[in-house]
Amino acid sequence: MSDRIVRATAADGQIRAFAATTRNMAEAARQAHDTSPVVTAALGRLLTAGAMMGSMMKGEKDVLTLQVRGSGPVGGLTVTADSRADVKGYAINPQVILHARPDGKLDVGGAIGEGVLHVIKDLGMKEPYNGQVRLQTGEIAEDLTYYFATSEQVPSSVGLGVLMERDNTVKQAGGFIIQLMPFASEDVISMLEENLSKITSVTKMLDEGKTPEEMLSMLLGGCRLEILDTMPTRFHCDCDKNRVEKVIVSIGAKDIQEMIDDGEDIEVKCHFCNSAYKFSVEELKAIKKRAGRR
Repeated sequence: MSDRIVRATAADGQIRAFAATTRNMAEAARQAHDTSPVVTAALGRLLTAGAMMGSMMKGEKDVLTLQVRGSGPVGGLTVTADSRADVKGYAINPQVILHARPDGKLDVGGAIGEGVLHVIKDLGMKEPYNGQVRLQTGEIAEDLTYYFATSEQVPSSVGLGVLMERDNTVKQAGGFIIQLMPFASEDVISMLEENLSKITSVTKMLDEGKTPEEMLSMLLGGCRLEILDTMPTRFHCDCDKNRVEKVIVSIGAKDIQEMIDDGEDIEVKCHFCNSAYKFSVEELKAIKKRAGRR
């Protein structure tokens, strides 16, 4: 099944909802960064959330960044997404091994620890929007639920999940975001709360073969669900050698000259996708000339 996001409303516009299946995305990130299972789960959850939140943006050039910084061994996670639901991301420490929780699930909260969630939205204004909240559990979904309620004043329910195979590849990944509009009635709120109380986990729904539409039907049963549209989502990095070259230019002619004096080719890796770009000494000399004209 290809990765996609379903956008919907319910209860005559009193609820807006998003559901996604993102196995390919999470697996692409795992392969790119060679992440351990617990980091695959953490990064996969944040990528899924980023994709759905990216799809909420309107402008073609709008960019969302989600940053988690914690005291746990993973150090932190960074994900960026655009309005087309293209996402990319990385973990500071991709190879973290932890014992499973007592319930047998991967200990994402233990890997992340205590810390802060930053949500940055560059919507083409003079200054980007920057929201920040303390992590509540480090499990990502609960932290985003808290962020929506406190920073955006939108009561929300966020569910995210990544299920691993025995060979440590990704078996299932996906999630949902359900949001109440300010004019939501008490009856609608009660019905939604009752539906949510019956949901055990995102991974269980996905492992049972539920589609995003079926997940929304379960979450919003009795609330007059209306599917608006479906859009593809993917792990996609827009880096290339020209972009990396601009980064090298930005460090200045003096530092570039030191690289040239070493007499060795250099290799620069993209944080987001781990792609490697090599530059010869002759290329560095040409880059230094451009840096000197800045």
